[in-house]
Amino acid sequence: MRFRNSLKSLLSYGAGCLRGKVLAGLMLISAGPAMAAPATLIAFGDSLTQGYGLIEQEGFVPQLRAWLAGQGADVRVINAGVSGDTTAGGLARLDWSLTWDVQGMILALGGNDALRGTDPGVTRANVRAMLQVAQDKGVEVLLVGLRAPGNFGPEYQAEFNAIWPELSEEFGTLYAESFFEGLGETDPAELGDLFQPDGIHPNGEGVRLIVEGLGPKVLELIERLD
Repeated sequence: MRFRNSLKSLLSYGAGCLRGKVLAGLMLISAGPAMAAPATLIAFGDSLTQGYGLIEQEGFVPQLRAWLAGQGADVRVINAGVSGDTTAGGLARLDWSLTWDVQGMILALGGNDALRGTDPGVTRANVRAMLQVAQDKGVEVLLVGLRAPGNFGPEYQAEFNAIWPELSEEFGTLYAESFFEGLGETDPAELGDLFQPDGIHPNGEGVRLIVEGLGPKVLELIERLD
């Protein structure tokens, strides 16, 4: 008799546990899917991306984050700018920089190649290799082009400037003609007020205009993400 009572108690306990687990499962189902994590972008570039000479909140990435938030974009932007970096240096660090969570990349490298007079063929090969790494990892790209200075002659300039639009078309990336697109409407006489004393790196106000110029392209990049 005691055995039957004990067995009955065990069965009742087991049934109670099962009902509890089923109820908990139903509650989880009715709660719906978890909130999706924000998209992750990496801003991959040189000192212009890194924010050279500026306090942190005036740099390109912090200002871009704020601009995107103002547009209602739920996105995380990683600052992967390295002052003085070249396309060769960028290629050397890109694979491990594109971690599993990175879905999109703003690629803005090549200015230091142009200032050093790097062979355009070498720069092209480096940029192509970086785009291939991104493609292999399923990372969408906004490729930011540039215009080389005329120091090394018109032929060098033309060959160098052609790299970015041609590779963008080859790989099907989004494309922005220049990091400085947002300054295009500025009176040339006032451009000096938007740069630091070196005449190369923008100040906080210059960065604000740059972000306003590139921002819509970044929103297009976000729309391409899964």
